[in-house]
Parts: sequence; structure tokens; C-alpha cells
Amino acid sequence: MNRIAKILLVDDDYQFGGVVKKHLESKGFDVVLCFDGEIAWKKFQKEDFDLILLDVMMPKKDGFTLAQEIRKKNGLIPILFITSRKLDEDRLEGFRLGGDDYITKPFSIDELVARIKVFLKRTLPRAHNEQNEFTLGKLTFNSESLQVRDENGVRIGVITPREVALIRYFKENANQILRREEILLNVWGKEGFFSGRSMDVFITRMRKHFRADPQIQLETLHNVGFRLNLPEQENHKGQQEDHKEH
Repeated sequence: MNRIAKILLVDDDYQFGGVVKKHLESKGFDVVLCFDGEIAWKKFQKEDFDLILLDVMMPKKDGFTLAQEIRKKNGLIPILFITSRKLDEDRLEGFRLGGDDYITKPFSIDELVARIKVFLKRTLPRAHNEQNEFTLGKLTFNSESLQVRDENGVRIGVITPREVALIRYFKENANQILRREEILLNVWGKEGFFSGRSMDVFITRMRKHFRADPQIQLETLHNVGFRLNLPEQENHKGQQEDHKEH
């Protein structure tokens, strides 16, 4: 039986927060609602959560500050910002501080639930169907420690949960052309202009990791998408590892 996912919802709008909490609970989630960042930070330190829904503009401690503090304590938990502001600069700042996604008010509960499920699918423990550590070429990626290591086991970088999901998706579809919209739907759970810009940021981060192993080539196909080119033997090896996990 799958356990109930526990969500920390932080929003200083009493009415809005109450409505979102009620709807999410009707969808089967356990929701703790806080109305300012300081109270939320105390709650976060005392209880275990699977996902954070975080308003940006709040009294006492704003969402960006709280996200920074959460990230110092937990690098894996998904953080989704909720905001009424539509400035790209705000959104990019949120990603820089450790946020994983943005949802702009007003939004439908179904849209919110869809995005939540995308992240929980990647972060909640599964029975046997996905290993925490996987290799790509000579690199090893760990979705728990959020570290990248070379063939000698030396840490060469850190990754975010979103990067883990993106790299894993490319690995599962190595040597195949992946259209941009296909990647967005499978990793972001949605299409859209800003989702596309966000993906480009994470693609750039991926390329930096791949520099440590020249045999991993991420090819950009103009106006189409991308293809992760791996030597066939490496791709076959990776598929065998995945099969053993199942």
C-alpha cells in the first residue's frame, strides 16, 4: 500500500490557503497549512514532509528566504512556488535558490495535483522499480545524496531533483530523438513557454556534468529537440542494470 504523501503548504492568504488545503486533502494528501514563513520553518524542522508548496510574498519570512533555509537542510524535497507575480526574473531567482517549479495564481486544483504527482513520482520511495544510484558512461548519479561522481568515486558536482529526473529520462531513451514537448510532458508534467526556458537551464547544467566523460554527447537538434548519444555497449550495459533492478 502506498503511504499518504505529506505536504507543507505555506501561504499568508487564509481563505486561499484553506481552500487549497481542503481540495488537496480531498485528493488524498495529508496537508499542513502555515500562514507565515517563520511558523513554516519551525514545522519543517519538527516534521517530515514529502513536498513544499510555498507562497513567495509573505510577512516575517518570505518564500525565497524560506526556500534557501529548507535547501540547506534538505536538498531532495521538491519545492513548488505559488505566486501571483508573473515576472520571469522572480521565477529564475526561485530556481536559483533551489525551487523546482512555479505555479501562478489563479490555477486549477487539477493542474496543481498533476504537478505534485510528477514530483512525488520521482521522490517518494518505490518498492523495487527504481534504484537510487545509476550510471551514465563513467559517471554515477545518486538521487539521495544528490551527488555526481566520476569513475574513481570522486565527487565532481551536485545535482537537483529535477536534474536527476531529466538525466534519468535521457538515459532511459539514449540514442533516440526526444522532442522538446515530449521531454516537458514526461519530466515537467506540462508544456509551455516558461517550462521550456526552465528546461534549457537544466539542459545547460547537464552538459556541465557530462564534460567529465567525453563519450557522453548531448546533441541539440534545431527546432526538434535533443538526442543523448552513448556508445551502444554503454547503452546496453545501462539497460541490463535497469533490468536487474526490476
